[in-house]
Amino acid sequence: MEVGALAPYEQALITAGPLSLRTDDGRLIVLDLARWLGAVDRADETVLARCRGPVLDVGCGPGRFVSSLNARGIAALGVDIAETAVALTRGQGLPALLRSVFGDLPGEGRWPTVLLLDGNIGIGGDPLRLLSRIRLLLAAGGALIVETHPDHQADDLLEVRFSEHGAAVGPLFDWANVGRDPLLRYAGRAGYRVDELWSSDGRSFAALGR
Repeated sequence: MEVGALAPYEQALITAGPLSLRTDDGRLIVLDLARWLGAVDRADETVLARCRGPVLDVGCGPGRFVSSLNARGIAALGVDIAETAVALTRGQGLPALLRSVFGDLPGEGRWPTVLLLDGNIGIGGDPLRLLSRIRLLLAAGGALIVETHPDHQADDLLEVRFSEHGAAVGPLFDWANVGRDPLLRYAGRAGYRVDELWSSDGRSFAALGR
């Protein structure tokens, strides 16, 4: 991702302002900043109930999962490439690293649970590469919990840029929308087994085992 591409997102984390992704064909993907900045909701709770610690939250944002897990006595570490996201997480006294999931991370091959939520299956615009990378982070018998696109058939590899009040800002970067059914195909190719599928409040999740 180009330097500066995340600036609109980082500003929105500070102001809680509206933000979207605009695809190269003109579609808008609305980002739910208010939910990410808030407390965990009922759908999030279904994820928390399935976590075995310690937990690695990839693309942790402002840290609501790291916070809730630690409050439950479950050790969790956030990872994000957005400086503001990491600062917001650390500002709560919580552990977070400013690092890419594709870089060196602590505990490689030893994490019982890795989280990939809030659309983060889209990171890098290459779901197979992302899933293959995360498999290397998981302990034997560990689980990756993925939130999938609400459209179970969605399988879009995209170029996007941020959009504020209808105006595109910043450089293009790669992203993906991945629904449940394509995720299962990618997961099989990356060497996962499918342990569980569930939905809550219109959101869709999968637990993939190593």
